[in-house]
Amino acid sequence: MSSAPNVTPQEPSSLAAVLSYLIPGLGQIYQGRYGKGVLFMVSLLGMFLLGQAMGKWQNVYVPDARNQPGGRGNLISGLMIRWHYGGQFWIGIAAWPALWQHYGMTVPEKDTNPFWHNFQKTPEESEVNNFLRISDKTPDLGWVYTVIAGMLNLLVIYDAYVGPLPIPPVWRGAKESFPAKTEVTKEAAV
Repeated sequence: MSSAPNVTPQEPSSLAAVLSYLIPGLGQIYQGRYGKGVLFMVSLLGMFLLGQAMGKWQNVYVPDARNQPGGRGNLISGLMIRWHYGGQFWIGIAAWPALWQHYGMTVPEKDTNPFWHNFQKTPEESEVNNFLRISDKTPDLGWVYTVIAGMLNLLVIYDAYVGPLPIPPVWRGAKESFPAKTEVTKEAAV
């Protein structure tokens, strides 16, 4: 009977956690868990991008709170108005253009590249209202997908930080720990 090798847990890795925050699954790939990392990357980024597409690329943004009653124009005020971004933020780099737009940093000109000019920019309220009025529930489902993708990435970040779950030797060697089955003959039973 062979005994299973002693399994030691891996030390927590802050670098892997940060990498999985930046791009979902990148921390797992860094740790050599390629299949898991690619699965997380494709699934979560796919869900996030699908959610954005369902909302016509207008459902991930941080509003400028200066135009709102009682708003001061800072990030906290914007998040109080649109809390969705608090969940979307955890998808990593994919949600950073909203912060870029919120702080008014340089973007391509509207004439040369309208998609990137408006990407994750706070849309005009009249445009959003018209879009919601003429559509079904697709835009609402879109922002839900983006928030869920961000929240699921918190689990991916934790998995990258803790590392792979060690399988205890008891489970791996379960077959070996039980006595071998023997056939009972009629003569032995009598």
